[in-house]
Order: sequence, then structure tokens, then C-alpha cells
Amino acid sequence: MRFLVDECTGPAVARWLREQQHEVFSVYEEARGMEDEDIIQKAFDENWILITNDKGFGEKVYRERRPHRGVVFLRLDDERAASKI
Repeated sequence: MRFLVDECTGPAVARWLREQQHEVFSVYEEARGMEDEDIIQKAFDENWILITNDKGFGEKVYRERRPHRGVVFLRLDDERAASKI
């Protein structure tokens, strides 16, 4: 599968997904500071499933009805990398 991992989700998640043989674009590693608008557009245009814990993407997907190829929202009490994996 193809995953675009948002910057706030961090590199540990991207690394773990790669270890599981998934194709990954990590905003943290490859495009720090990328705007949310550009992230959601890139994910859609290039067929990535977005993984994020940024509530702003919920706004874009559910309220603004932005097109997407799939979004995984991580809502965790413990935001440490180990909890995300």
C-alpha cells in the first residue's frame, strides 16, 4: 500500500511502514513545513493514503469534503511513537 505520513505523525511511523514493505512518503523526512493544502492535494493526486494526527485534516475531509484516497486519523491519548506503531 502507499502511505503519505504527515509531519506531525513523525518518522518512526514511516520507518515502521517501510519495514512492513509499504511504499511511504514521509513529510517529516522529505518535505518539512509542507502546507496542509499541499499535503492533501499530493495525497489525492499521487494515490497516497494519508496518515495523520492533525485535526485540521478532519476539517478538510469531513466539513470541506476534500477528495482523498483514504485518511487514517490517529487519535491517541499517548502520542509517543511507540503508541502510534
